[in-house]
This record gives sequence, structure tokens and C-alpha cells, in this order.
Amino acid sequence: MADMSINREDSPKGGRYTVRINGEEAEMTYSRAGSTRIIIDHTGVPDSMRGLGVGKQLVEAAVNDARAEGFKIIPLCPFAKATLEKHAEWQDVVQ
Repeated sequence: MADMSINREDSPKGGRYTVRINGEEAEMTYSRAGSTRIIIDHTGVPDSMRGLGVGKQLVEAAVNDARAEGFKIIPLCPFAKATLEKHAEWQDVVQ
């Protein structure tokens, strides 16, 4: 797995998690559903990053933030939903 630095851009309405590798960017976007929930609505990973675990790392960053900040995740994005379902240890933050 590549060494990745995940960045988070956050606003009152939503935000995104991003990773840049070799000038290309992967992202996972979310919108806020009140003060205690986020809705992950899209994950996009360029073909050049496939197989590196980038998408999973983006979802895991949201899980870690949910635990630290006390919010729940509603995964509407099919990739995020499938990734969260594969990890029983993350279910505490899924709504």
C-alpha cells in the first residue's frame, strides 16, 4: 500500500477527503445531515491509483473522524457502503 497523506476539507454543508499521488487526486465527498451525521455520496479514484487501497483509506479516515468527533456516517456511495460493510469493527459509526 502506498504511503498516503489524506487531507480533509470541511464546511458547514459538507466537504471531502482527498489524496494526491504523482499529481493525481482521489476524493470522497460528503454532505452534512444535521450536526451528528454525514452522508458519503461519492468516491472517485483515478485508474492510476487502483489497487493501492486509496478508496479504503479515504473511508477509514472518515471512520476515524466520526469516532473522534462523535458523528455517524450514512453511506450512500456504493463503494463506501461496500467498504464499511466489509469491516465489522467500523459498524459503530454507521447509521
